[in-house]
Amino acid sequence: MANGSSIVFAGIAPHPPIMVPEVGRDAIADVRTSIDAMSDLTGRVIRSGAETIVIISPHAPLEPAAFVAYDGPHLSADFTNFRAPAAGARADLDDELLNEITAAAAEQNLLTVRIKRLDLDHGTAVPLYFLQRNGWNGRVVALGYSFLSNHDHLRFGQCIRRAAEKIGRPVAFIASGDLSHRLTPDAPAGYNAQAHLFDEEVIDSIRSCATERIVNIDQELRRLAGECGYRSMLVAIGVAEGSAPLCEVLSYEAPFGVGYLVAQLLSEPRPVGVADGPVTEPRPVGIASGSSDASSSAQRTTENSPALQRWDRPPKSSSESAERATDKKLYPLATPTGRGSVPALARFTIETFVTTGKIISPPNDLTHELIARAGCFVSIKTLTGDLRGCIGTIEPEKDSLAEELIANAVSAATRDPRFSPVRQDELPGLRYSVDVLSQPELCRLEDLDPQNYGVIVEDRDGLRRGLLLPNLEGIDTAAKQVEISSRKAGIAPSTYVKLFRFRAERYSES
Repeated sequence: MANGSSIVFAGIAPHPPIMVPEVGRDAIADVRTSIDAMSDLTGRVIRSGAETIVIISPHAPLEPAAFVAYDGPHLSADFTNFRAPAAGARADLDDELLNEITAAAAEQNLLTVRIKRLDLDHGTAVPLYFLQRNGWNGRVVALGYSFLSNHDHLRFGQCIRRAAEKIGRPVAFIASGDLSHRLTPDAPAGYNAQAHLFDEEVIDSIRSCATERIVNIDQELRRLAGECGYRSMLVAIGVAEGSAPLCEVLSYEAPFGVGYLVAQLLSEPRPVGVADGPVTEPRPVGIASGSSDASSSAQRTTENSPALQRWDRPPKSSSESAERATDKKLYPLATPTGRGSVPALARFTIETFVTTGKIISPPNDLTHELIARAGCFVSIKTLTGDLRGCIGTIEPEKDSLAEELIANAVSAATRDPRFSPVRQDELPGLRYSVDVLSQPELCRLEDLDPQNYGVIVEDRDGLRRGLLLPNLEGIDTAAKQVEISSRKAGIAPSTYVKLFRFRAERYSES
C-alpha cells in the first residue's frame, strides 16, 4: 500500500436522518446534494479496497474521560425512532481491529470503553446506511468521542492508524458529524451571524489540504457555531497523519440551517493484486441515483447549493388542503408548516382541551419535526412574557413527538402545581413554545454552557432529578444552572450529583 499504511481512506460524512429516504420521504429533495455525494464517497471507499470501516459519531453514548466502542459480535441500527423501522443497517464487528485500537490507545494512556447497546446511534447509523445501500459490505468498528482535549482526539486517531497497520488489512475511516447548527434564523440551535465562518474555515482547510487549520480553529468560533462534528474530524485528521493527503470537498449544503459536509481527507490506491470492478449500483429507494462524477460533486458548495427550504414537505394543493380540512383529526392550525407546525399543535391541543375537555389525536400527516421520538417541554406564557405553565418529559414516553407534545401541553395547561389551570377567557392572551430535547449526555461542570446546553442534575441513587432548559434569562453561569436545578429537585448543596447536558431545539410562535 502507498506510504506503507493500512488506512486506505479517510472522510467526513453528515448524519441527518432526513437523508434516509424512508425517513425524509418528499423532503429528501432538500438533501439530494448530500445523498449524491454519499454515493460518490462510497464508490471511493469500495475502490480503496477497504475491508473494515471505522466510524466515529458524536451521538454515541458518552464517557467524558474515555472513548466509547460498541461491542459485538453484531452491530445493528434501524430508524424506528424516526418512524421508519424497515430502514436500517447491520454489520459484524471487527473485533480484532477493535482489540488492537484499545491496546494502542492504552499505550498512550487513553481509555477505550466497550458498551453493550442494542442499536447504534443515528450519527453512526446514517453513514453506515448509505455505505451499505451504495454497495459496500464489510466489518465495522463503531466509536464515540470523549470530552478529552483536542490533542487527545488527534492521538486517538493515530492509535487507530497504528492498530490498522498492525493487523495489516485495508481500513477506511469515516468521521460522522455536522458542521454549524446555527446558519439561519430557523436553524435548530438558533441563529448566530458568525456561525458560517466556522463552516467556511473547515471547507477551505480541506480544499487547501491544510487540515492543521481545523486543529487550530478558534474555539470561541466553534462554540458559536454549535457544531457536533469537530471532535470526529480531529480523530480523522489523526488517522490520516503520515499519509500524503488527498483532500476534496464532495459536497456541502445547509438546507435547514445546519451544515452538511461530505469530504475526503485521504484515499490510497487499491492494493496491487486486487481486481478493479464496478461499484455496485445503489438499491432503489424511490429516488433517482445522482451522478458520482467528482468534478461536478466538488462544485456543490454554498453558493451553488439549492435555495434554503423550509423543514417540511412541499405545500399541498388547494384540493388536498380542502380535503384535509374535513378530517376532524387534523388540527385547523395545521396550515403552518415546518417549524410553525410544532407550536401550532401545542396551541390547538390546549385550546381544544380547555374549551371541550377533549384530548386531540395526533395529525394523520405529521410534519418531519413531529415524527421522531423525543422528550419535550411545553411552555405557556402571557403576552407580557409571564410564565403561565411549563411541564415536559426528559426522555420520550410516547411513540412520536406529536403524541409527547399533546400529553405535555395538556399537563402544562392544567397540572403545573405553580399555577391554577388555564381558563377559557385567558386563551386569546397566551403564547406557546416547545423545547425538543436531545439525548442527555453525561458531562462535567466545565462542559456546561447555559446559553447552549440545558442541564439535568441527578443524585447518586438516581431518585431525584432536576432539569433546567438552556438560554434562560438571568442564568449565565454553569454553577448557577446546577444550583437551581439541584434546588428544584430537592438535592442538598453538599450532595454528590451526576450532571447531564442536552440541547433543546426551541419552536416558538412568531
